[in-house]
Amino acid sequence: MLQADYALRNYNAFGFDVHARIGGLIRSETALAKLRTDKCIASMPRIVLGAGSNIVFTRDFDGLALVIDLRGKRIVSQTDDAYIVEGAAGERWHDFVYWTLQQGMPGLENLALIPGTVGAAPVQNIGAYGLELVERFERLRAFDMIDGRIVELNVQECAFGYRDSIFKNAARGQLIILSVIFRLPKRWYARDSYADITSRLAMNKISEPTAQQIFDVVTAIRREKLPDPAVLGNVGSFFKNPIVSAEYFAALQAKEPDIVFYAQCDSRVKLSAGWMIDQCGWKERSIGGAAVHKSQALVLVNRGGATGEQVLELAQVIRADVRQRFGVELDIEPLVV
Repeated sequence: MLQADYALRNYNAFGFDVHARIGGLIRSETALAKLRTDKCIASMPRIVLGAGSNIVFTRDFDGLALVIDLRGKRIVSQTDDAYIVEGAAGERWHDFVYWTLQQGMPGLENLALIPGTVGAAPVQNIGAYGLELVERFERLRAFDMIDGRIVELNVQECAFGYRDSIFKNAARGQLIILSVIFRLPKRWYARDSYADITSRLAMNKISEPTAQQIFDVVTAIRREKLPDPAVLGNVGSFFKNPIVSAEYFAALQAKEPDIVFYAQCDSRVKLSAGWMIDQCGWKERSIGGAAVHKSQALVLVNRGGATGEQVLELAQVIRADVRQRFGVELDIEPLVV
């Protein structure tokens, strides 16, 4: 049921005390169809939320907030080389990853403990520790708020990019994700070449890790490096790691020989935004209640009483310093409202 002056504090990971003009939980696909027929509500500005792990509210939202709470997960089918599994949009992502392992279907373990829901995962095209969601994506189901149809979108139709998709652009607010279908390989191999994973496995004297061991290692690393949003409000990585040409990187490395980087398959180079922010001296610094996390400079946190405006102000000052020193523009990863 929709409510006026709907509190969004529990649906944004920074924990900002903001409200929507009207909002509520969506627990069935038919509920979306009914909303669409209400002309007054259908004409309002609209925002779709899951756990709010990738959004920064700078003010109250003067429109309709839909919190997607669809639940369920199932094994759809299997082919000679893959298991096909489906998760409803409101399922917690980490719980879904754990469930696939319990079913004996590995493939998502490197994405363990990423905050948010299954439905939010393709919106952001999440990735971590050597794996991108697009590599395991099969298709998704979505409700079209314009024509009232349930549609299926494949990889190409989702227009995935680096932390990007059609749902952050042309289809934002129009296509509401209902469930996501994944293709998990039967011929599994460990993605363990990422430096943090390699060192942790070596420390634990594990030479041939199982999927569960990769899951456990990734979970442990994330818990050590990143703050729990339930304890310290944050949306995880606040900036995207910038990608530059090989030529620009060569010139930059000549000036900054210790720069942290990741070579890309297209000859371009991804730079570590966290390292650059740290080199600019921003770790633990703050503006009001908004601060850079003490252990990971890529994460901005709400120490208590921060506002979205303060977080954004902090982000812009950091961007300016990185631009001045490295000549690189940092793009903000979460949606700013």
